[in-house]
Amino acid sequence: MIVAFSVTPLGVGEEVGEYVADAVRVVRASGLPNRTDAMFTSVEGEWDEVMDVVKRAVAAVEARAPRVSLVLKADLRPSVTDGLTSKVDTVERHLAAD
Repeated sequence: MIVAFSVTPLGVGEEVGEYVADAVRVVRASGLPNRTDAMFTSVEGEWDEVMDVVKRAVAAVEARAPRVSLVLKADLRPSVTDGLTSKVDTVERHLAAD
């Protein structure tokens, strides 16, 4: 499964990068395949391990912020591995054919 999620601290002002970095550190330390962009962090693995990482990432932000917003989107496709890379590769292949 791939989960794309965004953790946003509320009540800490406009500059939230240091709080988001706390969440991303948790994801990267997990050892699971992951990718961070301007809007979401995606992580790939089995249900329990991915959800545990999301929970710990939220907790890292929650430890320093009075309120936290979480947006989560999941792609549950048990037969697929390396979806973070293969999905992008497929799109790039179609674009290259243009």
